[in-house]
Amino acid sequence: MKIACVGGGPANLYFSILMKLQDPSHDITVHERNPAGATYGWGVTYWAGLLDKLHACDPVSAAAVRDASVRWNTGTARVRDHVTVHPGDEGFGIGRHTLLDVLGARAASLGVRISYEDEIGPGDPLPEADLVVAGDGVNSTVRGRHTDHFGSEVALGRNRYIWLGTTKVFDSFTFAFVETEHGWIWCYGYGFSAEQSTCVVECAPETWSGLGLDRLDAADGLALLEKLFADVLDGHRLIGRDRADGAAEWLNFRTLTNRTWHRDGTVLIGDAAHTTHYSIGAGTTLALEDAIALAAALREHPGPQERPAALAGYERARRAELLQQQSAARYSARWYENLPRYMHLPPEQMFALLGQRHSPLLPYVPPQLYYRIDRAAGQLEALRRFKRWLGPRLARRTQARALR
Repeated sequence: MKIACVGGGPANLYFSILMKLQDPSHDITVHERNPAGATYGWGVTYWAGLLDKLHACDPVSAAAVRDASVRWNTGTARVRDHVTVHPGDEGFGIGRHTLLDVLGARAASLGVRISYEDEIGPGDPLPEADLVVAGDGVNSTVRGRHTDHFGSEVALGRNRYIWLGTTKVFDSFTFAFVETEHGWIWCYGYGFSAEQSTCVVECAPETWSGLGLDRLDAADGLALLEKLFADVLDGHRLIGRDRADGAAEWLNFRTLTNRTWHRDGTVLIGDAAHTTHYSIGAGTTLALEDAIALAAALREHPGPQERPAALAGYERARRAELLQQQSAARYSARWYENLPRYMHLPPEQMFALLGQRHSPLLPYVPPQLYYRIDRAAGQLEALRRFKRWLGPRLARRTQARALR
């Protein structure tokens, strides 16, 4: 089969690896618009469960990804002058550039052609192939050719955020919340190498404009953020430029959904198909899981006549698997959009609710009561079952109201 992968991100690179492992005779080209070694983004996160899945599919690339990652098993929250540290599941950080290098090298070793500086614009013909895999991100030009067919919809989040790097190396997944005269501003920090970390800063639009971040140039904006987060940065600087052609921008998160993910011989993967709010740290994991599912569907339905069934099966399976993560992402984003509701709590309570921000119960239960329920649920299995029973029902009720 001749396969053209548009976009050289993790999803398409990993998909090309899996397809070559299934059948070395597949003719696969990855078309990447950027030069080799150029990428946008600092570090990405993932958890041990993803490593298990990668190892089951390709132990060689899984070992390379693991060896290039940094690890942590604690979470740290700074609220005003209070610092709370809690143990947690083992997490991993890896530079996006490093991840692409690892996957690109593995794909090339298997015979995949990676064509850099090969942009396929909106008016350009698609490569001639039996299957075109659109992994060209949330602004996918491949998807944009048939927006009505795919039923693409984008919802903008309320808060503003900016994706930065820092020379401060966090040894824990770190949250820092700072109160200003214009409201709260906070950051998420996590290491991805021995020299650098990712630092995502977020705030309400009123805080963003009140602090003047909507008017300051890039250098002055970074200087203000370094001052606000001086305690957590320990004197280290923030870095706004992570590629040569521009500086980091303040954005509103875009939640992308599509009515369908395939059209004839074209299929969407990763952020071209769906996005989930960055606050749950699952974007790269979900993209790689898309690649695994698409390769599995094509293995199950290998013939040309079976390809429609393969693409439909891939979409059906992934939609079902994504429901829980997408729900968690919506509730997590809402938690941050309603942050003042929780900031009056004692730091240990606030941190506990931070860890539970994915829960559908939080919008309906007073924070102090939810904290007490959650602590009791850690000891009483009956309450844990009650939470599991009640949560989906409240979620379905909320969804039903939204559809009316």
